[in-house]
Amino acid sequence: MVASIIFILLFIAGTIFFTINVRKVIRNIRLGKELDRNDQPGERLKVTTLVALGQKKMFDKPIPAILHLFLYTAFVITQIELIEIICDGISGTHRVFRPSLGGFYTFIVSFIEILSVLAFIGTIAFLSRRNLLKVPRLVKNELNGWPKLDANMILIAEFTLICFIFMMNGADEILYSRGLSHAKDLGDGTFGFAISNKIAPVLFGGLNEHALHIVERIGWWGHILMVFGFLNYLPYSKHFHIVLAFPNVYYSNLNPFGKFTNLESVTNEVKAIMDPSFTPPPANPDQPMRFGAKDVTDLTWKQLLDAYSCTECGRCTSECPANITGKLLSPRKIMMSTRDRLEDIGKNIDANGTFKEDGKSLLGDYITTEELWACTSCNACVQACPVNIDPLSIIMDMRRYIVMEQSAAPTELNGVFTNIENNGAPWQFSQADRLNWKNE
Repeated sequence: MVASIIFILLFIAGTIFFTINVRKVIRNIRLGKELDRNDQPGERLKVTTLVALGQKKMFDKPIPAILHLFLYTAFVITQIELIEIICDGISGTHRVFRPSLGGFYTFIVSFIEILSVLAFIGTIAFLSRRNLLKVPRLVKNELNGWPKLDANMILIAEFTLICFIFMMNGADEILYSRGLSHAKDLGDGTFGFAISNKIAPVLFGGLNEHALHIVERIGWWGHILMVFGFLNYLPYSKHFHIVLAFPNVYYSNLNPFGKFTNLESVTNEVKAIMDPSFTPPPANPDQPMRFGAKDVTDLTWKQLLDAYSCTECGRCTSECPANITGKLLSPRKIMMSTRDRLEDIGKNIDANGTFKEDGKSLLGDYITTEELWACTSCNACVQACPVNIDPLSIIMDMRRYIVMEQSAAPTELNGVFTNIENNGAPWQFSQADRLNWKNE
């Protein structure tokens, strides 16, 4: 009874804390401008199935894709066992589903154990890739400090969680074979779990009943406490993509690569010039017109969702031609900086009830103009992202602000703008001479 009460209190506290933090993330995302992404639901479901569920774009790099598939599949399937643990924790029972499921129960837990072994292999491989092999895209400067620590902490937590699973199942396997399991109404014999049945006699066969019960309880409580801890760590971690990847892919930009959005305010001005009968919609006095984006609140909610969905894998940066040639631009860093700024604004709101001007902005304080102008707008980063994040849209919106609000375009572009204004073309020829090349 005491254990059940403790479990229920932890479960309630963990759920409430997680809900509070998720609501803060949702509030932060809603600070972005409105954007309609509810069109073509059938196509969106198709993209979500292929890209988010099917991990289609991950397999551009087969080895990390397979390793990630181990972790991804294990995470999804082990939720079945987690349901049983929660039921046992609340009711004070043990393996509550076994009597009704019988041999199918053994099959399910055995399958989970096999996936856990594969996840164990994947975890060791990912730790090695980051800390021993030092894969180039995983050791960039933007990952120094907290991002590197965050990645390693999650991998170590996954490693520990798997160990707790086998402590729980292995000790229980020996106890059950001796007729001493908590699930005494199930009779004697063995559970017959695929992995625990083999390793339990080696690891725990020499322990007495008391020691086995302690090991089993450490595994059980360690497992559920790691789950509660991981759940409430997610909103502070890049691994929140576990929750956001599916909605982020669903609301992907379905337009062809290279098709940029037009600023509605500019479009309305052109329409008014071309058609005197056109009446632009009235401006909102509470939202001063701004061309482009200076801060995160000038971006759309989808761009902010992109920032929270980024898992910092670096595939975008590894494909970026500007980054490859030594330029300052890193698309991953663009997303990380956007999320950092959004988090700072969220903390500001938490502290003051509403946003209190802090003298900072995304442009300048978090992302430099040098980074923005290094972009070739080739869309390689968008193509490479496993969850359809679009760093280019943020870059282009911030460029628009620089050009249209600050009139601070690079000298080379100012020359192009002048030629277009005077000659109707980017080249320094009069319109009368534009077709002279045909006579050459």
